[in-house]
Amino acid sequence: MQNFDLPTISPNWRFIDHTTFGPQFDALQSFAYDDTLCTSIGQQRANPTIRAWVHHQTVVLGIQDSRLPCIDAGRSLLQSNGYRAIVRNSGGLAVVLDEGVLNLSLIIKEEKGLSIDDGYNLMFSLIKKMFATYPVDIEAYEIIGSYCPGSFDLSIVGRKFAGISQRRIRGGIAVQIYLCVTGSGSARAKLIQHFYEKAVQESPTKFTYPDVQPETMASLNELLEANLSIADVMLLLLKTLQNEGVQLAVQPFSEQELVLFSENYERVRVRNEKALRSFNL
Repeated sequence: MQNFDLPTISPNWRFIDHTTFGPQFDALQSFAYDDTLCTSIGQQRANPTIRAWVHHQTVVLGIQDSRLPCIDAGRSLLQSNGYRAIVRNSGGLAVVLDEGVLNLSLIIKEEKGLSIDDGYNLMFSLIKKMFATYPVDIEAYEIIGSYCPGSFDLSIVGRKFAGISQRRIRGGIAVQIYLCVTGSGSARAKLIQHFYEKAVQESPTKFTYPDVQPETMASLNELLEANLSIADVMLLLLKTLQNEGVQLAVQPFSEQELVLFSENYERVRVRNEKALRSFNL
């Protein structure tokens, strides 16, 4: 697909705002929401969708994290710091979600010739446009020493503030990003650093876990020397979409989608419990 951007995918997008649901909003529900939307969009029953969401005091682990040799101790460490641990339904490693982290999902229909990198670049392009008025250069490359490192880590002057992931299921693609907006990026990284110390304790591991260096991570407010809130960044998002010619419509879930969401939530809940079954908590 040439000139792969939001308007060329479709001028009409659905918009779902889950940023104000509060501490009781379960991160497992977000997995179920995006899987439900992937199905609806993949089957061409719904327009492509932009979903924004915030979760409080949650560390999302990867499957590999959940199999670390001393994972019970790692999870206890997170719990003692007020964080709940869950296991994601896609790839990647541990990340921190809290009230200062904005998550965005771009959910589109999978098309022939639409590469993995096309999906990542779609999100990367959107973020660059959102912050184009700031005199900074946002780059995408792996930040060694960050948590959940990947080739589409987003950084400013070498310090990571965001990471992009991608899930393809049932004919749909969910490109997801977490943006550390407020607070201390290094404090979040230090939490994950301590998690790995407790969860590994110098025991042999089946994968190379990140050697987290807290100074490699920062929030947007730290990097931009700004005082942005989640609401401010949401406004930047909406203004950028308007400037791009994207038309947004707020549409509740259909009855069919609600049934599918319930089924998906039960599936991810059971899967999460199975992944965490070894924990003695």
